[in-house]
Amino acid sequence: MQAPIILTGDRPTGKLHIGHYVGSLRQRVEAQHHYRQFVMIADLQALTDNGHDPARVSGNVLEVMADYLAAGLDPAKTTFCLQSALPALPELTSYYLNLVSVARLERNPTVKAEIQQKGFERSLPAGFLVYPVSQAADITAFRATHVPVGEDQLPMLEQANEIVRRFNALVGREVLTECQPILSDTGRLPGIDGKAKMSKSLGNTIELGMSEEAIRQAVFAMYTDPNHLRVSDPGQVEGNTVFAYLDAFHPDKALVAEMKAHYRRGGLGDMRCKQLLNDCLQSLLAPMRARRQQALADRGELLRLLRQGTEQARIITAAVLAEVKDAMGLNCFP
Repeated sequence: MQAPIILTGDRPTGKLHIGHYVGSLRQRVEAQHHYRQFVMIADLQALTDNGHDPARVSGNVLEVMADYLAAGLDPAKTTFCLQSALPALPELTSYYLNLVSVARLERNPTVKAEIQQKGFERSLPAGFLVYPVSQAADITAFRATHVPVGEDQLPMLEQANEIVRRFNALVGREVLTECQPILSDTGRLPGIDGKAKMSKSLGNTIELGMSEEAIRQAVFAMYTDPNHLRVSDPGQVEGNTVFAYLDAFHPDKALVAEMKAHYRRGGLGDMRCKQLLNDCLQSLLAPMRARRQQALADRGELLRLLRQGTEQARIITAAVLAEVKDAMGLNCFP
């Protein structure tokens, strides 16, 4: 039986934030002690909706690398790699594209939702429409058995596994490996403005490297219950951003449960709740901020670590590509 292999990563369109940390980074830190783990900076995927501004992508590659080290990922235990420096990936994508119809891509719920969210309509970049196929190439090229995702990304893995099954049926043998999802134990965090999604593009995030004062300002500006006008008023916990963050980050779950009950019956002010959250986030992010600053002080070392991991990944993905081409009979020049 194949040992578990995890493939995960991020699009380098900006610095990583606490939504990334609670949604995946802290799970990756734990997983690196038990599994073989590849973390890919997905710059090619980022270009599918940033092709008009490639500098936004390339300019954030080392920022994301610094965030990885800040969060606790260890280059001795996790292999970092850069998507655009792995030529096997786009070649595999080109083969897999012939196994997927446009209609199937358009039915992908994740793609449909993101097209609507980004307002593409008829200006939809072709690369964005086919990025589920690119993701299938990424997963299969590393022979990943497990991929951490949110529930909204499950259709992407389903489509990747469809491609695996179709390819294996086409060539008559098990060349590619299906993968399983690893779901986060924490739901998606809302933005600090109360909007459903925390997003770099919306500017409603708390970045891992934020200063102490910027964190404090963000926390005390957070959306709570607009009807909780006086301390004595009963308040609503559901939809209250401060409590969503306390649930995600505060280690004392009993204390948070007690505060929720107090807030609901009245007598607990928003400022006290925000102060507790501020103390919690300051404690969590202070060491990350220090590690991030240390990492960015030597960008040459960051680049060396990324290049080192990418070279390892290039060998692995090239071997899978060679096996795929052999299975398809594309080996005229052995």
